[in-house]
Amino acid sequence: MAIKIAMVGAGSIGFTRTLLRDILAVPELADTTFAFTDISEQNLDMVRQLCEREIAASKLPAKIEATTDRRAAIADSDYVISTIRQGGLAAFQTDIDIPLKYGVDQCVGDTLCAGGLMYAQRTIPALLDFCTDIREVAKPGALFLNYSNPMAMNVWACNQYGGVKTIGLCHGVQGAHWQITQCIELWAHKEGLLKEDEHLHRRDVDVIAAGINHQTWFIKVQWRGMDMLPKLLELFEAHPKFPQTEKVRIDVLRRFGYYSTESNGHLSEYLPWYRKRVNEIPQWIDLSSWINGETGGYLRVCTEGRNWFETDFPNWLKEEPRPITADRRSEEHGSYIIEALETGRIYRGHFNVVNQNHITNLPNGCVIEIPGYVDKNGINMPVVGDLPMACAATCSASVRVQQMGMEAAAHGNVTLLKQAMLHDPLVGAVCNPEEVWQMTDEMLIAQAQWLPQYQTEIPQAQARLEAAVKNGTRVKTVETEGAARLHVKTVEEMASNRAEAQANASATDKGKMTKVS
Repeated sequence: MAIKIAMVGAGSIGFTRTLLRDILAVPELADTTFAFTDISEQNLDMVRQLCEREIAASKLPAKIEATTDRRAAIADSDYVISTIRQGGLAAFQTDIDIPLKYGVDQCVGDTLCAGGLMYAQRTIPALLDFCTDIREVAKPGALFLNYSNPMAMNVWACNQYGGVKTIGLCHGVQGAHWQITQCIELWAHKEGLLKEDEHLHRRDVDVIAAGINHQTWFIKVQWRGMDMLPKLLELFEAHPKFPQTEKVRIDVLRRFGYYSTESNGHLSEYLPWYRKRVNEIPQWIDLSSWINGETGGYLRVCTEGRNWFETDFPNWLKEEPRPITADRRSEEHGSYIIEALETGRIYRGHFNVVNQNHITNLPNGCVIEIPGYVDKNGINMPVVGDLPMACAATCSASVRVQQMGMEAAAHGNVTLLKQAMLHDPLVGAVCNPEEVWQMTDEMLIAQAQWLPQYQTEIPQAQARLEAAVKNGTRVKTVETEGAARLHVKTVEEMASNRAEAQANASATDKGKMTKVS
């Protein structure tokens, strides 16, 4: 069953190595050809070496073709996977630092809010270029699997303007599913419904989650035929850790009646209520893990992980290669989708797809995250129906921001981008219109090298900022580290716990990195 999979952004150590291992853990896919491509020849070569060692150690017939020629990598591919971070950490830094000067305190900044909207402006033009290559040189009907954020805007653009069937994949549902499972297990032990040595897997708890990426809601939770939704608040409040680490999510659960898939820090920046006053942010977050709300937390751990990988890479090559085996397969959806399409084994997961009356109280055409089934016949998405009204209201506000952001990115429309910023729930709660206009101009200028669609507009943005200074109308900004920013560890500091540093660098889900110094 020889297939070719092009991996764009293959210099991403965590995703590339994880997905390759996952795919090769399927016996029928052992002879897959992987076409690695990245704009960084150095990163590409490092990841290629590590992956080739593991393939050889596992005595598999798979092979890797690594090239900086993206079109050559995509040629004749059956599947294309994107894991790019357009602009890298340099652009990401401005996504966090510039809004912070205007009072917009983000934990992640890669999905919505000021950072997520600018991330879309950088990423969508690149993905549309990938789509052109897929249409022109990949095999007919090649499937585009996108892991790149901001997920909803990216997948929306690829389907609407790229002309390529694109599915978005995220691990948020799985992570929250495990949390719910832990809460039910704890309760079941107390109720005598499980023996003390019995443990639940998330497969034991039936769920339906629906909404939009990173704002997906568990609208069905059943265990042993019991409806657990009415008990969720009680179960989360009784958990020994979650009342401290998931304060925003539990508060939303208390007021909405439904648990969100996304982390405490992530969810807090999509809503207008929890991060708008600097002095109140600490009461809603926890610093035992960056993902619980740390200011710029994701930027910090990504920076530390990349610095560690580039410095420690020679030691990685000296380690014994880890065998590729089925029992070490991750929960990332990508390999299971490919396995199901190629072998016919049925897989159920939650995927990001275009809404076509699947969620009936969100607009058709937007990108939603709902359960889907995959087999030889394709990817099949059932109808969910209406979301609960509060969940739908929250998602609807974000959907319109995503739509404006996506259209702005596709067409280089500065006015639409500023309107998207203005309507963003957190930005709108913190900034007045003139602050939004100035902040957006400042971000466009800072990220000019990654914004080809705005090249004629950026000099005008520069002129507006200069005129505001001259006229004395420039909005005042603040110099701040935010409500809860932590120190970025040096490589020397990380060396005190090498295992933790390596786990960070290798992880696809950096939300599992919990220790801070």
